[in-house]
Amino acid sequence: MNKNLILQNIAKHIQLNKKEADYFLTLLKEHKLKRKQFLAVENDVAFVTKGCLRSYSIDTNGFEHILQFAPVDWWIGNMRNLIPQNNNLLNIDAIEDSEVLILSRHDQLKLFDEFPKFERFFRILMERALVSANRRLMDILALTAQQRYESFCKYYPTLINQLPQKYIAAYIGVTPEFLSKMKSTALKNT
Repeated sequence: MNKNLILQNIAKHIQLNKKEADYFLTLLKEHKLKRKQFLAVENDVAFVTKGCLRSYSIDTNGFEHILQFAPVDWWIGNMRNLIPQNNNLLNIDAIEDSEVLILSRHDQLKLFDEFPKFERFFRILMERALVSANRRLMDILALTAQQRYESFCKYYPTLINQLPQKYIAAYIGVTPEFLSKMKSTALKNT
């Protein structure tokens, strides 16, 4: 278990003493995923220690719509399931062989009761996720495909050369062919 990485991630927002850190670490479950393997997290959250995951949905026409990428040192989860009778299925799978630390919703709630400062930490994560989702929505509504690609490059700079082009295209809402054409046009103009 990569204890240092997750504790460093938490330390960006709250300070833990040894007792708090040790208790938190006991609640985590290590999980390894092979490329394309699904991560089954109902209401749980996962912290990526190796590899990269993505969350996405598939529309009625079979098109994938990627909502988030989670490289190393990022959190990912399916908070949509916290809403009763939400039938929207969100898939999470590994883009490459990956390792995650999973915190179940049950254990997360126990953690909040035992050490309320963790509520602050997860509130900060949720606020950042909300801001990111709103930024993403505004990008989709207001930006051209080229501008959405530039925005992707800004927010996921480590993934530009790591991800298959089809995933980047699904994230910015274009076909892989259009993305390729758009990138080659941009190269010719430079």
